[in-house]
Amino acid sequence: MEKSPLYRKVNTTAHGVHHRVGGDFRDQRMQMAMDQLVDLKQGMHGRQRRGLDYTPLFRFLLSKVGQEWDAIYSEAVSRLDRSEPILWLVARRQADEQDYVRTGESSYFSGLRVDPNGTLQIVNPKVDAGSLAPLCKCCTHTFNGVRFTRPFDPDAVPQFSAYRLT
Repeated sequence: MEKSPLYRKVNTTAHGVHHRVGGDFRDQRMQMAMDQLVDLKQGMHGRQRRGLDYTPLFRFLLSKVGQEWDAIYSEAVSRLDRSEPILWLVARRQADEQDYVRTGESSYFSGLRVDPNGTLQIVNPKVDAGSLAPLCKCCTHTFNGVRFTRPFDPDAVPQFSAYRLT
């Protein structure tokens, strides 16, 4: 029996879905021609992958915490279209470890790592939905699929100052 893929297609024809279309082809025609010389498999839209949601992969990885990494990785790769999304959550080196990873506008997941014994582990198990604060009032922020429990605090949001060019 074949297992279902660890990604899903998102409805990109729905109202309000931003496709990032426009000048990216016009502005990069020459660059694309150069890229095609390097990699003939790259199509017109080269590096842009739209319409895929890897939330099932992230939930799969979280469900396998404490198990052998090699078996987890081989199963995940066999059920994906490409292997890069695995590395969005799982750090390859200690320097790349993060307590949590933002995977969308308001979706966060635990950062993962492989310990020296080859076991998948959570980088910081103390981080949960109660330890993170939402960045805005309008969105529903989630951590590992659980809604944030802290309310929005406008004073806690980092403020960016405007620089004046002279």
